[in-house]
Amino acid sequence: MSTLKSIVVWVLTCEARLLLARLHPKVIALTGSVGKTTTKDAVYSALSPTLRVRKSVKSFNSDIGVPLTILGLSNPAKNPFVWLMALSTGLFRAVITRTYPDWLVLEVGADRPGDIAHIARWLRPDIVIITGVPDIPAHLEYFRSPEELLAEKRSLVGHLKAGGKLILNGDDERMRILRSEFRGAAITYGLGIENDFAASHETILYEGGWPQGMQFRVNYAGSSVPLVVRGALGVPRMYAAAAALAAATACGVDLVTAGRGLAKWQPPQGRMRILPAIKGAIIIDDTYNSSPSAALSALDTLRAVEAKRRIAVLGDMLELGRMSAEGHRVVGERAAACADMLITVGFRARAIAEAALDAGMSESQIRQYEIGESARAGKELESILSEGDVVLVKGSQAMRMERTVLEIMNEPERAEELLVRMDDEWRNR
Repeated sequence: MSTLKSIVVWVLTCEARLLLARLHPKVIALTGSVGKTTTKDAVYSALSPTLRVRKSVKSFNSDIGVPLTILGLSNPAKNPFVWLMALSTGLFRAVITRTYPDWLVLEVGADRPGDIAHIARWLRPDIVIITGVPDIPAHLEYFRSPEELLAEKRSLVGHLKAGGKLILNGDDERMRILRSEFRGAAITYGLGIENDFAASHETILYEGGWPQGMQFRVNYAGSSVPLVVRGALGVPRMYAAAAALAAATACGVDLVTAGRGLAKWQPPQGRMRILPAIKGAIIIDDTYNSSPSAALSALDTLRAVEAKRRIAVLGDMLELGRMSAEGHRVVGERAAACADMLITVGFRARAIAEAALDAGMSESQIRQYEIGESARAGKELESILSEGDVVLVKGSQAMRMERTVLEIMNEPERAEELLVRMDDEWRNR
């Protein structure tokens, strides 16, 4: 870390700690290797009807993003003058602010060992939510194993306030072990009926022959809450909703009120969002990021959707470290079972294509593109699209797979509203 960045982080952290010490808001800290942002947004929606609550914007989950959220500041990016103004505003708010949310919903991420532990020491959350750590998790590049990454994630638990609650994905084996070792109050959520909050009975909603969203139920202590998610698909929505209801209950919000809040929940851009494409096709836009577990879930959703032809456009999955080759091959095998056509973008994604071939997909069903050719992949896909096609687009952030979506979406003039990374900072990269 550069000296200047270290100074900025230190100042922001001091301001955030001062504000927390003065106003004592309760903190929900959320981490995991899958679904953090979707879950954070769902928790916010479940709490907001009755509680004054603030959430991390976008994916502000780093040693800079967390204090920025606490202070209510936007990210000044690389402008030093705006940073000076932000630090001054942060100090003013830390010292003067009196009106403040009662609850903070904060996403906390880890790229390297020590990232979460450094934040957890001063954050001291009241509730910790861990969404899970799969066998091939994202952000593994700087960790020796999934277990070492889990140890980093669970450092939040070690700094949980006395009497605090732990909410875990009970379908994740590593989370079940963590629950057995935790001496305090632990709540589980997931799809398995043994979970405290169990989601089930998922159904894709169709209107005019096209998928419009999904409906399902979350069961808890003999009660069942029906939920409808518009504009997005996939099992991660069920996990996020179940986690949100668990968090709401832990915060004293009743299920009916929390369910009413979730009725207004809009999953963020680039996360299994349904978008109209040209020529009467449909896009499942999952371009925010990618990991093997997330890609497998997205492909399963693609297979479940009624379609004339199912097309998967998959880019490189980054930050997998030594598990990169295995992760890409696992996804390729699943693609062969779920898609009628496969398009890959990037050097690592060649392993997806190779595994799909080995699993029985023919060469005529596969197209491959190089790194930096996500827009070209979209332009050439445009010529073969037809009514009834459903196109899943997914890849890691750096692959810029939203450029593929931009080429085939029906309303490109709404790109800034509908797609990820359409701001000037990203467009110039």
